[in-house]
Amino acid sequence: MENRWNERFNSEEYMFGEEPNLFIQQQASRLDKCKKVIAFAEGEGRNAVFLAARDHEVTAIDYAESGLQKTKKLAHKYAVHVQTKKIDLLVDNVPTEEYDAAIMVFGHFYKEAQKRILDKMKNTVKTKGIIMLEVYSKDQLKYGSGGPGDLEMLYDPQEILSWCEGHEVIHFFYGEQERVEGKAHTGLAHVIQLVLRK
Repeated sequence: MENRWNERFNSEEYMFGEEPNLFIQQQASRLDKCKKVIAFAEGEGRNAVFLAARDHEVTAIDYAESGLQKTKKLAHKYAVHVQTKKIDLLVDNVPTEEYDAAIMVFGHFYKEAQKRILDKMKNTVKTKGIIMLEVYSKDQLKYGSGGPGDLEMLYDPQEILSWCEGHEVIHFFYGEQERVEGKAHTGLAHVIQLVLRK
């Protein structure tokens, strides 16, 4: 996939706003004992900066250099530190069992790569570590409030639940949520939420 996100993030405006994702805000207390957190496909850094302000050591990874630059800018604005790493999750490895938690918000990957990305999240957290994510479900196509217009880039709840087998599911949700996140995600949406303990 060409690096279209690098182009999309290459502006002064924050595509998804500067405020963290509402699900991450609501579930943030579950990360209180997690010192080191990695944010997958973090884009412009809004969730990473929010967690850094809650005293986590946060590493934001993305394959769009412009997004990582905006993450640094946002961290500076809110006087927090976020480590950034340019990583293409489709091809690059991530550290093994290094983090206490991994988060991902609306990671847009084709179906063939989704399990591989989730496995990387699982592998990068320590035993008993937390995985937290919110992604668009396949039903999102009917809503038109953000996300890919390609069914192959949306997520199936049964596939995610199957992937969870052998681990403790702390929170799972499949349904409608209101999202107001910049120009790119606004309105009623259909999402899958997961909080998992490895």
